[in-house]
Amino acid sequence: MITVKIFTFNAYSENTYVLYDETKECVIVDPGMYEGFEQNELAAFIKQENLKPVILLNTHCHIDHVFGNKFIFDTYGLKPQFHAGELPVLNAVPSYAPSMGFTHYEVSPLPDTFLPETGTITFGNSTLDLIFAPGHSPAHLCFYSKADNILIGGDVLFRGSIGRSDLPGGNHEQLIQNISDKLFVLPDETTVYPGHGPETTIGFEKQHNPFF
Repeated sequence: MITVKIFTFNAYSENTYVLYDETKECVIVDPGMYEGFEQNELAAFIKQENLKPVILLNTHCHIDHVFGNKFIFDTYGLKPQFHAGELPVLNAVPSYAPSMGFTHYEVSPLPDTFLPETGTITFGNSTLDLIFAPGHSPAHLCFYSKADNILIGGDVLFRGSIGRSDLPGGNHEQLIQNISDKLFVLPDETTVYPGHGPETTIGFEKQHNPFF
């Protein structure tokens, strides 16, 4: 059974997730640590719970979701995994980070392997299904555990809202379509852990989200 630990980091209040099960193997998703104290908080939790980080995942590669990629690589030897369509997004970060006030962004390592549009990721006794849902960014992935009824949704679907689509590679119609066709077909009781803000459920959003 997957346990989800949520950290909220950086000036964008981005949600960083650590997923782990009874084997103590863990996956780190969208590490948003920018300040040293944020790095220390994540590392202290992993040490305290005696976890073994085995995979680093990015749902997408906007700056607030990749701040901590280099720290995770330096600390645990993990390179990020994401869809190849996000590579231009990641490569653009160093050029715009200073203009946004982030003068000590540490450049992310590049993946050894890219994730496909569909397939699975396994760690410990757990499996995550890949759901390809671009629209907020060009090749955004969500990570779904059918056994645990959880979706790590990145910036696709929020409680009562959706991801913005006005950034490079965004597409509003595509975003709406992917939420309808790929997320709203999941069980209503699926808990959605978004990239920002509180968690929600598929059922709640189908009923109450003003965009649908």
